[in-house]
Amino acid sequence: MSSPAAAPIAAGTRIGHVHLKVADLERALGFYCGVLGFELMQKYGREAAFVSAGGYHHHIGLNTWESRGGTPPPAGHTGLYHTAILYPTRRDLADALRRLIAAGIALDGASDHGVSEALYLRDPDGNGVELYHDRPREEWPRDAAGNLRMVTERLDLQSLLAEA
Repeated sequence: MSSPAAAPIAAGTRIGHVHLKVADLERALGFYCGVLGFELMQKYGREAAFVSAGGYHHHIGLNTWESRGGTPPPAGHTGLYHTAILYPTRRDLADALRRLIAAGIALDGASDHGVSEALYLRDPDGNGVELYHDRPREEWPRDAAGNLRMVTERLDLQSLLAEA
């Protein structure tokens, strides 16, 4: 797909985390936390977990939603659930949404996770992409004990676009 040159996106835009499909969640946690030393931040039942370095909400997401008991992908296939691109501000994420709309690219979803607001879509090869921005840490949802409690709620796209 070719398009006319546009102004570059915000300089602070960066990759925020990866989310991997795994066959066995406990085995994956044994490797990422037990071997590599990531910290377990939250588990969603027996299907998903979020791990981090340094107390961030997550650098790596692990799930069995589409892969429980599965085998590694055959040669020539991708293995990522999605690549996440972290925008520095809500206004920058709104600009990303505006760009997607202008290009006619459909969203697969849009969620408010409490810690962040996220847009989900596919790249031209069908790979999952998340575009998101984080809320300040002091606004992250926590339970009575102070533990992180991310959520998945509907993101108000009109409110987001009003930022652009």
